[in-house]
Amino acid sequence: MKRSAVRPSPLFLSLLAVTVAGAVLTLFDESEAALIGGMVLFVLGGWAVSLCLHEFGHAIVAYRGGDYAVKAKGYLTLDIRRYTDPVLSIVLPLVLLAFGGIPLPGGAVWINHHALRDKRVESFVSLAGPLSNLALGLLLALSVILFTPPVGLAAALSYLALLQILAFVLNILPIPGLDGWGAIEPYLSYSARQFGAKARQWAPFVLFAVLIGFPTIARLFFDAAYGVFELVGGNRMLAGMGQGTFMFWR
Repeated sequence: MKRSAVRPSPLFLSLLAVTVAGAVLTLFDESEAALIGGMVLFVLGGWAVSLCLHEFGHAIVAYRGGDYAVKAKGYLTLDIRRYTDPVLSIVLPLVLLAFGGIPLPGGAVWINHHALRDKRVESFVSLAGPLSNLALGLLLALSVILFTPPVGLAAALSYLALLQILAFVLNILPIPGLDGWGAIEPYLSYSARQFGAKARQWAPFVLFAVLIGFPTIARLFFDAAYGVFELVGGNRMLAGMGQGTFMFWR
C-alpha cells in the first residue's frame, strides 16, 4: 500500500481536537458545568472518532485485500461523512447512546467482495471493525492504569473504554447486519447467505428491541461485556462514574 493512500481528513482531525478539548475540560472537576461539558464532549467526540476508525478498519483491510475502489470512495480519509447516513448513523446511535447506554454501530462502508482475494480476507474485513473497538477499549483502559489521571478524566476514559467494549461485543454477534455475521458469511451455504441478505436491514433493530424489552437477555449481554471490560483492565467503578456524569439528566 502506498503511504499516500491514507490521508486523514480535516474533519477527522477536528473530531480529535473536540475529544482532546473535552478531556481538558474534565480536569476542571471543581466546576460541575465544566466536568459535565467536558464529559459530553469527550464521549461524543471520542465515539465519533471510534466510528471513523471502525469503518477505516474495514476499508484498509479491504484495500490491502484487493478492493482498491475504497480509496476512490474516500474511505481511507477517515472522513465521517463518507461512512454515515444522517439518521441511521448519527441521530439514532446518539439517541440510543444517550438514553440506553447501548452504542449502536452506525457507520457503513460498501465493499466489493468479488474483488477480495479469498474468503479469509472477506472474513477479516468484517472482523477489522470490531477489533478496532477492542483495541481502543484496551488502550483507553490501560491509559487509566498506566498514567493514573485525575478522577474526572479517569472516569471519562473508563466510560469511553466501556463503550468500545460494548461495541465490540455487540458487533461480534453472528447476527445479520452485524460484523460477526459478516465474518462467518463467506463460509455459509447459499441459502443461509440469502437469508442474511434479507434480514440484514431489520435484524439489528430486532436485537436492540430484545435488549431493551427483555431485562434477562440484556443482563447476559452486559455481563459478557463487563467481563471483557475487566479482562482488558477496565475499572467498573470509574466507568459508572463516567456514565453518571455523561447522563447528567438522569
